[in-house]
Amino acid sequence: MRFLLITLITHAPDPVTGELAAPDARLREVIDNAELAEELGFDGYGVGERHERPFLSSSPPVVLSHIAARTRRIRLFTAVTTLSLLDPVRAFEDYSMLDNLSGGRLELIIGKGNGSAQRELFDVTPEDQWDRNAEGYELFRKLWQADRVTWSGRFRPPLHAAEVWPRPLQQPIRIWHGSATSRESVELAAKHGDPLFSANVTNPIEPYAELIRHYRQRWAFHGRDPADAVVGAGTAGFHLASRSQDALEAYRPIFAARLALQRKLGQEVVFPTLEDFVERSSALIGSPAQVTEKVLRYHEQFGHRVTHLSADRDGRTPEEHRAALELFQAEVAPALRRTIPGPPWPSN
Repeated sequence: MRFLLITLITHAPDPVTGELAAPDARLREVIDNAELAEELGFDGYGVGERHERPFLSSSPPVVLSHIAARTRRIRLFTAVTTLSLLDPVRAFEDYSMLDNLSGGRLELIIGKGNGSAQRELFDVTPEDQWDRNAEGYELFRKLWQADRVTWSGRFRPPLHAAEVWPRPLQQPIRIWHGSATSRESVELAAKHGDPLFSANVTNPIEPYAELIRHYRQRWAFHGRDPADAVVGAGTAGFHLASRSQDALEAYRPIFAARLALQRKLGQEVVFPTLEDFVERSSALIGSPAQVTEKVLRYHEQFGHRVTHLSADRDGRTPEEHRAALELFQAEVAPALRRTIPGPPWPSN
């Protein structure tokens, strides 16, 4: 199994101290965490894309380019590239440049994105967002694969033998499809033979497991060997300690702050207590043995070979954050790698 750290660069008060870091300080923390991820032996580091409060992740190519300059080995993920909002040509230019600058370490996870504020910012409607995502990916895919592209669609001007530079260093580059609750992304991934990354963070396991089963069914429908399908899965929260009681108490203020933010944003509260959150969500909070068992239990349903953890410190001290990641790499990751094979992974 492979392991990523991912951040959406949430910009909110510290759950324990109530202090709100300046934007530049929060962004420096993101870079520092990427360096820590590489130091501790994680396989990848991902940066989300959001164009609304309370996030600072409006420009993943810029953030990931800075991370590329500060690291040497770790794979660099987008989580996700919101193709329903973007011009695919411009997105290709940015990410192809990043692939070259990073020495061929880019992994793209694409998706439609979410949030009404960012849809309004880019004049995208709930009715056309999936069509935009699918059309954007069709063009995006052609640009990665061919030096000259002729294309026409509904949402941008046509291209006639267009050349877009620079060409990516990797041939081919791996593009994952981020999936939360709908079948559109699943179908797009299966149709093109691409890996799927299940968000797996908002609800209990059942709806995500159903979507992954549907992905494998559609994968086979399109004439592909089910053994070749690659799935990744997210986790709703993370904290590790030698004793489960200590892990729970350290995470309690983080959960309380998350709950308050959900209610402030008018989001549905699925897990009303920390204990329910740990029991029924994908959160990995507890002792190494408990966390290992939970990942294996999810693997029985998902068959996933990549897992992401939150890269963010949240309300923990830097020392607590580092200790939890070190413990994961020392005790959990080796056990899971022995049990679950990882997908093919480029070496850098």
